[in-house]
Formats: sequence, C-alpha cells, structure tokens
Amino acid sequence: MNKRIHYYSKLTSPSDRALIAPDHVLPAPEEIYVYSPLGTAFKIDGCTDGYGKNSSIVTIFMIWNTMMGTSILSMPWGIKQAGFTTGICLILLMGSLTLYCCYRVVKSRTMIPLIDTSNWEFPDVCKYYFGSFGQWSSLLFSMVSLVGAMVIYWVLMSNFLFNTGKFIYNYVHDINITDLVPGTNGSTRVICPGTANEDQPGNKSGLFPFVDNNNNNTGFELFEEWWSKSRTVPFYLIVVVLPLLNLKSPSFFAKFNILGTISVVYLVFLVTLKAAHLGFHLEFNWFTANEFFVPEFRIQFPQLTGVLTLAFFIHNCVITLLKNNKNQENNVRDLSIAYLLVGLTYLYVGLLIFAAFPSPPLSKECIEQNFLDNFPSNDIMSFVARLFLLFQMITVYPLLGYLARVQLLGHVFGNVYPSIFHVLVLNVAIVGLGVTMAIFYPNIGGIIRYSGATCGLAFVFVYPSLIYMISLRQSGQLTWSVLIVHIFIIILGLANLIAQFLL
Repeated sequence: MNKRIHYYSKLTSPSDRALIAPDHVLPAPEEIYVYSPLGTAFKIDGCTDGYGKNSSIVTIFMIWNTMMGTSILSMPWGIKQAGFTTGICLILLMGSLTLYCCYRVVKSRTMIPLIDTSNWEFPDVCKYYFGSFGQWSSLLFSMVSLVGAMVIYWVLMSNFLFNTGKFIYNYVHDINITDLVPGTNGSTRVICPGTANEDQPGNKSGLFPFVDNNNNNTGFELFEEWWSKSRTVPFYLIVVVLPLLNLKSPSFFAKFNILGTISVVYLVFLVTLKAAHLGFHLEFNWFTANEFFVPEFRIQFPQLTGVLTLAFFIHNCVITLLKNNKNQENNVRDLSIAYLLVGLTYLYVGLLIFAAFPSPPLSKECIEQNFLDNFPSNDIMSFVARLFLLFQMITVYPLLGYLARVQLLGHVFGNVYPSIFHVLVLNVAIVGLGVTMAIFYPNIGGIIRYSGATCGLAFVFVYPSLIYMISLRQSGQLTWSVLIVHIFIIILGLANLIAQFLL
C-alpha cells in the first residue's frame, strides 16, 4: 500500500491533490507503529496535509522514550569494560557522532532534487541512491536490529521471571536465604554472582543455598530443579508469549507503552536510592588494575561502543517521529535536545552504579551485564523493578514480533499474514533463537553490542555518510574535507563491528 501511494503521488505535480490517497485506503492507526531496536514500539497518529500536531516537548519526549531501552541495564557494565574516565568520554563522543549521523538521515530526503519526498522514509532514500540493493540491505539490517531486540528480551524475561518466581516462593514458604556468592552485608546488599560455585551439593540453580524455617528442604530442592534460570524458565515463557505472537493485530498491547517510561523512571529512582545508601567507591589509575578497581582506560573499550551504537540508535524511524512535529523548523533542535537527555540518562545510571558499587569488599569486575543481577532476588526494590520490566517486555514483545512479520513476510509474500502456517514458522524460529541464547549465551551486553555494531554499521555510519557524499557530488559541492571526514566515519563504523569479534 505504501508503494502504491508513492506511485500515485508521482503521477501528478505535488500541487495537484487529485491522486492524494483518501483516508479509507490508509492503514488503520492501530496498524502503524514506530519501533526502537531496544524494544519501544508505539502508535504514531497520522498527519494532516503533511503537518504534524505534536509540540516540541512532546516530540522530544517521544524520541527519548523510543531510544531508552534495555541498554540502560548494561551501561554500568560497559563503563566497567572501558574504564571510568574512558567510559564517560565514549558516551559523550558516541552520542555526538550518532546525533550527527541521525541529522544526516533527517536531511537526506531534502537533498533529492525534482522529486516530492515528503512521504518518504529512510529505506526509500536508500532505494533511490542504491537501487534494490539499498532496499533489501536496509531490510536485512533492520531485521538484525529487530531480532536482536527480541533475543535480548527473551534473555531478560527469563532472568526477571526466574528472580520474581524465586522471590515469591521464598516469601510464601518463609524461607530465609543466605547467599552463597560473595556480597556485602547490611540492608543494601550487593552480590557478585559471577563467582558463584555452581558445583556445590544442594545448589542446583548455582545461586543460593537456603535455610528453611519450616524444614521443607525436599520441596525447595524440587523447586530448584524445576525453576532453573537456564534449564526450564526460558521454556516456560513459550507457553505465555508464543500464542500472543500469532495474533493478527497486536494493537491491544500498544496501550501498555507507558510502562516503558514508568520502568525507566523507576530505575533512575532505584539507582539514586541505592547510590545514596552505598556511597561512592572510586580509585583512579590510568593503566594499572588492582584487586578491587579497574584502570581508567581498558583495551576492551570497543565493547562499550558496540552497546552505545544500539543505545543511541533511532535512525530507521527518526523521520517518522519528526514528521509529526508541529514546528518542522525545530526538528534539528528537538532532535539534539532529545539526544542530550538520552545521553544524560545513560550517564546518570551508568556512573552512579559504577561509582557506588562497593569496592572493597567487592571488585568492580563483579558488575554484571544486567546491573539488577548485582542485587539479590530477595531485594524488595529490585523485585519491583524486575516485575515492572517483565510485564512491560511481555506486552512489547508481540509488537516487535508483529513488526518483524510486517517487514519480512510483507516484503517476501506481499502479505503480512499470508497464513497461520507462515506466521507460526517465523515466530517459532524467532522464539527458538531466543530460547537458545537464554540457555547457552545469556549475556545481554554481548548480544546488544553485536547487534548494535551490525545494524549500526549500515544505518548509523555507512548509509547516511554515503548518501550525503553522493548528493554533494551530484550537485558539484563535494569537497576533500567533507570526503575525508565521512570516509573516516564509515571506517569507524567498520572498525566498531570488527572489534566486537576480537575482544
């Protein structure tokens, strides 16, 4: 339908409205979604006569809400991998670089002469410059970001469901838990689960021994056997989530998108409170590590740049978001403010968790790829955060599956729901990949950086820079300085991807 509308609009001049698509042929509003590769997906209201109706504040908030995703949970780990000072610099530099590339995406339509591009999206621009290769490659990298987000969601949902179930079981059966893993004492307990000894008898889950006030040891051992983070819980999710994926329209779940904002706000509150109780624990050494602290610069810093590529990724839907802005002349300003707020949010959460992590007695190396794993399952505030995030992800996951179905089946078969068999095969494949990763590679930081560096190579670094250089060359305005700068940006994106597989 989108291609038909574009075709008809080109048959007459832009001023002639005779072939403008009438409302009744447009998709229903509940069928139109904008998504972030980290999981935010929400409905965009239609524009009237090409003009949006959102104020700048609403536009800024929408961009912030779309970009904020699960990468916020890995930000402290990313800073630990790069070093405290290096991590701060990389967040600022990557935020600035991705903002510039996003600006180039926004301006890409306006640099095409003699064609009405008011209804174009960035894949349409890629097709204009690169033909069918641009169209299909943009689809491929878009699917990488979508499937990567769904895999990350499955790993996190398994984690949150496991810890939530553990908390409820222990509370109902009045079980006092003493953590096997090293940790601090006091009301704000922090643990280092990476050092857990999974081979100790009676600790089949690899996390907690127990003291049962009711002497119901057999029941607890049975619970541990059937409630394992990697062996059973990822399969339990299939019963709940797979039927939701097969719905023709996931419009019902779009009503719960406010949960994403609530979750981020609650995480900021949790981080602030934990840091206030723990205090700051920092020591500055540029290149030498010790038992409890990491150096300010570490060779693993590309792991943070991979995470940040996805954390600042909005390039595939930014045109749609800004198209709904009432004041189009403020698009660049609003986009810049939104990026600034996103960067400050990442900095706030990442730096506070890293600085407040109690070293000593624990080493900064104990910071997990999901920082909530550094708080035990019986921590009340962490339990609430996991419960919020679990429910939010269960409602957003079908939206991401719907978007994957629209992009893949819509391009291949020309129908987003060719049959229940086609949809079921696609959904089983995606869910199977998520279950496999949750069992064998439950590292969200690693998944984020691999998928971020892959899809970011195309949408963030290569396509915006190439399109800008080609458009300038066609107009005779390309200079050596512009050429060198944008070739350097492409090289940075390629190096970012290669480095993920070397570290």
